[in-house]
Amino acid sequence: MINRRTLAVIKRELKVRLLSKTFIFMTLLIPLFMFGIIGIQVLLQVASGDEHPHLLIISESETIDKVLKDEFLNSREVREGSLSVQFDIAGKDIQEKLIMHKPDLLNEKLTGIVYVPDSSLDNKEIRYYSTNPNNVSLFNRIKPAINNALVDLYFSRKSLSLKDIEFARNDVDITGFRVTKAEKIQEEGYGNLIALFLFSFLLYIALIFAGQMTMNAVVEEKNSRIVEVLLSSASSRELMTGKIFGTAIIELAQMAIWLSPVIILISTAWFAIPTEFIMTLNLSYILYFLLNYLIALITFIGLYAAVGAIFDNPQDAQSGVLPLILLIMIPFFIALSLQSNPQSPVAKVASFFPFASLIVMPARMSLLEVPFMQVLISFVINVTVMLLIFPLVGKIYRVGILITGKKPKWSEVIRWLKYKY
Repeated sequence: MINRRTLAVIKRELKVRLLSKTFIFMTLLIPLFMFGIIGIQVLLQVASGDEHPHLLIISESETIDKVLKDEFLNSREVREGSLSVQFDIAGKDIQEKLIMHKPDLLNEKLTGIVYVPDSSLDNKEIRYYSTNPNNVSLFNRIKPAINNALVDLYFSRKSLSLKDIEFARNDVDITGFRVTKAEKIQEEGYGNLIALFLFSFLLYIALIFAGQMTMNAVVEEKNSRIVEVLLSSASSRELMTGKIFGTAIIELAQMAIWLSPVIILISTAWFAIPTEFIMTLNLSYILYFLLNYLIALITFIGLYAAVGAIFDNPQDAQSGVLPLILLIMIPFFIALSLQSNPQSPVAKVASFFPFASLIVMPARMSLLEVPFMQVLISFVINVTVMLLIFPLVGKIYRVGILITGKKPKWSEVIRWLKYKY
């Protein structure tokens, strides 16, 4: 498959792309982009909340009013000034209070009115009146204080001690411990969840970027007739093989650069990381991830190259690339869903399903100890799919790269597969 002419094509791809501005920018920008996404999410969460909400908390009785005052006035947000509250008692008729304060709600002097009836002691149902009645961010800020007040009142009627009430307030705190074949049992933090998102996102963005870059390069060479010059020195099979392997080597080197901080973290003790953020991964996982990524690259770059050979311009090529994007996108979302249960039936099936296993199996391995036999079966499936696709892609590339003018129909592309290669 690889001869002197194929190696020449590989060298050309390395020379053209490895020193290109796109490669350098993407190598530097992807990590910044990932941290930027996290930063934007944090900023959006901060920006989504009111800077200084002002609430009126109305109770139906003095009993509830007194306990709510104690809870809110002793809360951190009120003490720090990030939340302003005032209290009132309405009895059974809340409508009169609403009419009185409606102008303040409309001109936003008052963020909202929280009404806590006596019935909330039995069902914990309260009402919120505002021009923005779906302020989830605000609800999350006031729920704890209201819940604590209702719990105190509920159990005080049953003559329980303050210690009993404090115990009832506390939620269950579950700490997970990872059990593996090793003797040591370790407490599980958030490190491996971070690894799940990190590795899945890198696979997703890298495969799509490498595929699109290859497809656009093939379309450009086809339009500019450069491919005809190249085919005078090498066969279509050698040209396609060199292009695929050249791009794969570049993208693999780029991924290794992106993962270098993770490799340093898991292989050295140079940095003091909080226990809850430690990744329980080892270098063998990184090596598997890179090998799996190489197989994924060869598979998808070949498919993208075939799509590029079919069409004459990037606009038409986008219509043929959608199925390939779905082959990457759907497994990516399955991988993200593993945070709830990496042993779910969907996760197990997807980790052995062609194309999906390229993304889902590494994601499963980041969260639990997958039996070696399952990893081996998934690896064999991926290699088999790659070997089966390669000759099919070669046939499409061989015919399509020299056809210009009218956009071929998919029925014609299927006929190309019947040609002897």
